[in-house]
Amino acid sequence: MKWIDKMQRKFGRYAIPNLMNYIIGLNVIGFVLLMLNPNFYFFINWDMDLILRGQIWRLVSFLFIPPSSNLLSMLLFCLVYSMIGNTLERIWGSFRMNLYLITGIFGHILAGIVIYFLTDFNVQLSTVYLNSSLFFALAATFPDTQFYLYFIIPIKAKWMAILSGALYVFEIIQGNWSTRILIILSMLNFIIFFFATKDMNRIRPKEIKRRQEFKKQVRPTAQTKHKCAICGRTEKDGDDLEFRYCSKCEGAYEYCQDHLYTHKHVTTKHSYEKQ
Repeated sequence: MKWIDKMQRKFGRYAIPNLMNYIIGLNVIGFVLLMLNPNFYFFINWDMDLILRGQIWRLVSFLFIPPSSNLLSMLLFCLVYSMIGNTLERIWGSFRMNLYLITGIFGHILAGIVIYFLTDFNVQLSTVYLNSSLFFALAATFPDTQFYLYFIIPIKAKWMAILSGALYVFEIIQGNWSTRILIILSMLNFIIFFFATKDMNRIRPKEIKRRQEFKKQVRPTAQTKHKCAICGRTEKDGDDLEFRYCSKCEGAYEYCQDHLYTHKHVTTKHSYEKQ
């Protein structure tokens, strides 16, 4: 994606390092506040009617809604998604990671707005689909990463992503238009980065390794230091070859031992004088 490279050159210095950790931090804050006062949910949830009345913080306050109300699940979520976010950022860089997450958040907001104006329904937004898009990105980048389902069953990320993707496809087929719009637009970042272009292939670890191995195999040919002006032989044509410059030739002409005394001297007028 050349447009991303252009954006990175122009706005890369504004990238926020470890942005995923900040989003996780918002989830943690929301989890604590909801534990202290469950009614806090009605202050941060998505409500297009209230947004249109001026409560514009609700456009992004859904990021505070935690993915789970269970403490153990919340701790596990923080550990896993912090690892996923940091791993992807090391491969992509902060700017691309920022762009991926911001595109995902924008997709959620767009889904809420589109669903409201098409169906007059206030969908309940959270970071569930944003987290799913991040996991899909990990599976696409590191397909053989292994997780332990229920802490016991080893399963590779690609199989977990395929299963999750199949469930989302099933929901799109069987669900109503609100469900379809929500899933598709909330996954907008993954669709753009991994389906709309193949450019992201170049930052996958396998592709990086392939390029490194190719560079090792294809080394630039070493330049020769000596070359005979008559026969073109160099020091690579024999270890016993000797080369000398002729003091009577005008210019840096070098000859091998077989032509040092038998060549025609080069003069300014390009006339040749036999030695």
